[in-house]
Amino acid sequence: MKKLISIVLAAAMAFSMVACGGASSTSTPAASGNTSTSAADSGEATADKQITVGMITDVGGVNDRSFNQTSWEGLQALAAENPNVSVSYLESKTDADYSANIETYLSEDTDLIICVGYMLAEATKAAAEANPDQMFAIVDDASIDLPNVACLMFSQNEASYLVGLVAGMTTQTNTVGYVQGMVSDSMNQFACGFIAGVKAANPDATVLQFNANSFGDPTVGNTAATDMITNGADVIYHAAGATGNGVIEACKANGIYAIGVDTDQAPLAPETVITSAMKRVDVAAQDISLSVLNGTFTPGVHLYSLENGGVDLAPTRDLLSEEILTAVEDAKAKIIAGEITVPATPEELGGDLFTLK
Repeated sequence: MKKLISIVLAAAMAFSMVACGGASSTSTPAASGNTSTSAADSGEATADKQITVGMITDVGGVNDRSFNQTSWEGLQALAAENPNVSVSYLESKTDADYSANIETYLSEDTDLIICVGYMLAEATKAAAEANPDQMFAIVDDASIDLPNVACLMFSQNEASYLVGLVAGMTTQTNTVGYVQGMVSDSMNQFACGFIAGVKAANPDATVLQFNANSFGDPTVGNTAATDMITNGADVIYHAAGATGNGVIEACKANGIYAIGVDTDQAPLAPETVITSAMKRVDVAAQDISLSVLNGTFTPGVHLYSLENGGVDLAPTRDLLSEEILTAVEDAKAKIIAGEITVPATPEELGGDLFTLK
């Protein structure tokens, strides 16, 4: 009898150990690099699954008051609401920092690396090719066609068209200005949309244009805007990251209106910034992070447009007349309906309207 009891107890202990081992395996988060595969099998996140998200800025820095800052604020908000998501960022002071910052996150087994800005495209592609199990996302670049890279794109020409209407209807001198951070296919969408909007509202208006060739030099932005003001501009739009902060400062100092970009920049100068062309990079950063957590990460282009709320006029509109707001809402509805096609390239814009080099 004692022998029989011993056998039963041994069997019970063995079963208990197997059961405990299974529970431990289930509760252990998947190893970095395998997160996408294991989560994708179930299609949803387990309650105790943890992920890490690392964001890398371009040279504008995390406090650019533009798309780097907006991306980071979106990730911070996500982490505050979801304890299963841990977020951090690395700033890039020069172009040489892009690859180094990516390597830092790779060495830390970060689940998702978000690279903010098309300037990081080359470094992102090289790292993604060398690390096929690592998930990446890049903002404002659609050139990387790899199974581990999500390209977060925005119809920035549509939002720029709306603020172009605002500028064209606001100007009293028939001269407006536009300062761009750099010339590229992605950045040119801002210019083309803006110029088209200005001309739609005011065919006689002149659009002064300047390529700052930098996203991190407010002094250059200030100088460019001051020159435009000297030449008659009374409304200036920028798509230049931190360089654009100098544009807003010049507009404020000279008593003319400015139009911000990426986020609602009215708080920078409430009596100067009449509106901003918003890109919801905060929402995009949150969306792609949650897809990793939930095992639904999808590579390729993720487009944010007027139709899905990914771009729009900023909510601060106190300085805009009812006439302007009505015109903006009418244009927005027509763009979504396909009745207005906003140019995204100099060729689509036509003529000699695009002068940036």
